[in-house]
Formats: sequence, structure tokens, C-alpha cells
Amino acid sequence: MTWVEPDSSDQVKYDPQEVFEAGELNHHISNTAYPIAHAITWKPYRVRLEQHLQTVVKSFENLTDISLYTHIPFCEKRCYFCEYTVVGKDELSETKKYMDYLRKELENYSNILGRKRILGFDIGGGTPSFVDSKLLANHIDDVSRFFDLDKDTEISIETTPKIASDDIAKLKDYRSSGIKRISMGIQVTQPDLLKILGRSANGLDHIFKATENIRKVNFNKFNIDLMYGFADQTLESWESTLKVAMQLDPDYITLYRMRYKLTRISDQASRIELSKIRQMADLAKNFLSANGYYANPGKNTYSIINNDTGTSSYLTRRVIQGFPYLGLGLGAQTFTDTTISYNSGSVGKNLNPYFKKIDDGLLPIQDLYNLPLAHMMSKMIAVSFYFGEINLESFYNKFHIRLEDAYTDSVNYALEHGLMEYTNSINGLEILGNDHGTNRSQCLSLTPKGAKHFNGTIALFFASSIQKYLIERDPTKAQDMAINQKLAVKISA
Repeated sequence: MTWVEPDSSDQVKYDPQEVFEAGELNHHISNTAYPIAHAITWKPYRVRLEQHLQTVVKSFENLTDISLYTHIPFCEKRCYFCEYTVVGKDELSETKKYMDYLRKELENYSNILGRKRILGFDIGGGTPSFVDSKLLANHIDDVSRFFDLDKDTEISIETTPKIASDDIAKLKDYRSSGIKRISMGIQVTQPDLLKILGRSANGLDHIFKATENIRKVNFNKFNIDLMYGFADQTLESWESTLKVAMQLDPDYITLYRMRYKLTRISDQASRIELSKIRQMADLAKNFLSANGYYANPGKNTYSIINNDTGTSSYLTRRVIQGFPYLGLGLGAQTFTDTTISYNSGSVGKNLNPYFKKIDDGLLPIQDLYNLPLAHMMSKMIAVSFYFGEINLESFYNKFHIRLEDAYTDSVNYALEHGLMEYTNSINGLEILGNDHGTNRSQCLSLTPKGAKHFNGTIALFFASSIQKYLIERDPTKAQDMAINQKLAVKISA
């Protein structure tokens, strides 16, 4: 496999201590959402429009198996904390037209890439369940028509408490369409905080009724999403949300720390300190562990089922294997072994650019990057941190270089400072089976101390242009990420 040559900005080495401190200081952006400031750091690798088609074809030509992600950019109301590609209320009536254009995009990719086998399939958003369930069923049928979607391929979808409580018929249609896993975004449960975040319509009554309906329909897997790190969220409020989650008895609970970038409440980042965020994370881990939910240090999905990773097949393969996937729809991301792209419409969060590209017979790509090895490795590792560990065999299989050879200084620093350690992991075995040849896989994993210093530790594995951006960035002067005072970032026990 051949990658493009790195720009000079990605051939510099920085002191691991300096990088670690920069990651901790910029904790609101040093996370799994890689890259950072891509308009700057990835600018040397941007592919010109006239080269999009040939670059895409080449990046997929040796891939037989991929995963699929479909983005549904509609919501009843955009939550104030949302950082994702969601259209405004003026375009909510365009759902049927949008699903028609998804079919056109699917057909176009099938024509140029051939029939790829789909091993994981997530339908996300936005709120995918906002769309008529018959239209979603048609979309799944379209995927089967244009690609090889095996009947055993796990399909996962997201919903809200309000929709799942008010329309059990939709849930039944999902199961009939082959959807096996459902994830419900609860986020928080306190009425005052729900109001502040623009989610008053998803209160406790809807949460309990939605859970009842989901259980009636008998999905194979049921996950709920919770969020912490809000400026107006107290420890007591967060614990109350966790207690409600226990009453729902889900198979899995996924915790998301609030990321203020690109949200309507980005100015509130100055009101939440890292020390409080860590308290919330510790509270959740201790509470969930005491109630039978397990996750290794740094992992954000907790499972009550033994030897079950808890994430969808699509995400599990991404995290462990750096598995390639095709993204469909507005602003969707596509990831291959050499490229990353973003579909049209993500900047303005409107449908017209996406529609126009397809009407013009083009792939609906806004930005396409042909990346060097340094950034492809960093992207895989950043996503691996969802599980708090880097699978060493998967890393070698993908890049043909040992992690320790690619990141000698970073690995040594993490080991010497007690941030990471070598472990034998069971994550992903229920989905990947014996892909690794053993019942466990050797990983470089976060320790509890490393999980506490997640933001600094992950930065150790960023490409040098990203590290440079973090080192030079002063969060006290960044309008959207300001913090009132610099944090002490010395490694503590």
C-alpha cells in the first residue's frame, strides 16, 4: 500500500511532555474527533475536484469488504449541544426527496466501485427515526440491491425517547426491516437541564414509555446514550441521570463527554473546568461498575453482558481494526486505507449542495483528502481511544509497522508515566470472532491514570501538524473554547 508523502509540517518531532501538556490544556478539542483544524492541518492533502472520482476509485479498488454509514440529517428540533450535521426546520419536509437522493448516491457508488460486501451498517443522524419507517425500509432494500448486505449483517439505528414512546409501529417496522440494534439518546433527565439544552420534549414520561416499547419489539441489543460535562450540570444532577438509567435496565450505556466545538452553547466551555469533568467521569464509572456495567479504563460504552463490547458491528470494526467505511448522505464521512472525505452540505448544514452535486452527476463530496501514513495512523488510533486501547495486531495488519516503531517516543512516555500498559483484551470478540487467531488480543491500553489524563495521552499519537496546532494554540484566546484560567497539567497520580 502506498501513501502520499507527508508535508514538512508532518515530519517534525515534538517533545512528548510538551505535547501531553498541550493536549490537557486544550482538553475540549484534544479527543477522538480527529483531525483538529483540518482546514489548516490537512490543507496540503486536499484533492482537487477534478480528481475526486479517480482518487475515490483507487482508494476502494483493493477493498472487498467495507462497512456502511447512512446519515439522516433531520430532527424535530436541533439540541443546543449538537455538533453534527442537522438541517434547519425549513427543510424538514424534504425527507422523501432526501431518501430518493440517497438511493441515487448508492447506485452511483455501486456503479463505480462494484458490489462491495457490507459487514456493518449504522443509520445515524440527526434523528434517523424522524423519517417515515417505510422510507428507511426502502433504503435498506436499496443497500441490498446495490451492495452485498448479508442477512446476518448487524444494522443499528438511533432514536429519541419521544419518537420511540409515541410510535411503536415505527419500532416494529425497524425490526421487520432487519434492524437488530437500537440506541436511544437520553443524554440527561433533569427537567431544568433538559430545558436549557432544548430537549424538554424528551422527559421522563417519554423515556420510560420508550423503553417499554423497545422491549416489546424485542431488539437484539439496546443501548442508551448519556452526556456529561455541561456547564449547568451538577454532580447530583448527573448521578440522578445515572439512577434513571439503572431503572431502564439497558444492555449497554454509552457516555459522551460534552464537546463544545460547533455547538450553539460553545461559549459555555469557559464555565466548566476539567477537574469537574473528571469528577463526573469517576462518578459514572464507579456507579455503573457497582451496578454490573463494565468498561475498561477510557472506554465510553459500558456493557452488562459478559464478553460483549456493547457497540455496533460498524463501530466495533472501526475502533479495533480501522475498518474502511462508505458514508452516505449530507456531510457523511468516508474512510479508506489512504483517504478521508466529507460529503457536501456539512458546512452550511443545508441540503442544496448535496442535491446539486448528485444532479450534476458528481459524487456529493465536499472535501477529499489523500493522506500520508502519519495521519491515517493517527486517525485509527484516535478512534481506537473510544475503547481506551490500541489493538497491536490490527495496527500492524493495517500499516505493516509495529506501533512501538511508529511511535517510539510516545509509547515510551506513556509507559514510563503510567498512562498506558500492555493488556490482553476481549473487546470485539463477539463480533470479530477469531479474526485475531486467539481468544484475546494484545493491546496498548489506558490505565486508570491514563483515562484521567485522556486528552493529553491521546495527543501523544496525533500527527505532528496537529500537535503543533495544540502547542501553539492559546485556549484563553479562542472565542469558542475559552477557559477562564489555565489548568495545571502536571501528571498526577
